[in-house]
Amino acid sequence: MDSRTAVYGGTFDPPTLGHIDLISRAAQHFDRVVVAIGVNPNKKALFSTQERLGFLNLSLDNIPNVSVAAYDGLLVDFCRSIGARVIIRGLRAIGDFEFEFQLGLVNKNLAPEIETFFLIASTDKIFLSSSVVKEIASCHRDISPYVPTCVVQPLMQKYGEED
Repeated sequence: MDSRTAVYGGTFDPPTLGHIDLISRAAQHFDRVVVAIGVNPNKKALFSTQERLGFLNLSLDNIPNVSVAAYDGLLVDFCRSIGARVIIRGLRAIGDFEFEFQLGLVNKNLAPEIETFFLIASTDKIFLSSSVVKEIASCHRDISPYVPTCVVQPLMQKYGEED
């Protein structure tokens, strides 16, 4: 296992500038960061896995030590499959802490060799989440300050408005 490889997992439906910020900051501390899109057939995603892979690849192509992949099952199993020993998780507000702490403990129990690193969201992006962005888009408001450029038009189209 490689302690210099980190995985940042999530659904990224859609990816936000908050995600991109955390990924770019993580890339400064690890030799390799793999952005892992979780595929969960029990969750209804707005965008397909292929669309989310495309958004993230376009948004992160300027960071050479970042790659994007999809996985199903447990994140710790994905980490093991690529030899990663670190999971990156973002914290926005106090409400995130309890959930993320619990998730980190479960992951530690399942895979003691894998550490969870928490990154605090940048203050200008602390309120961003995919759910908030989808809510704004559903009200036909400008989402360009919150998502990568490549996401704006496809997201607005999902809600019946082209940008």
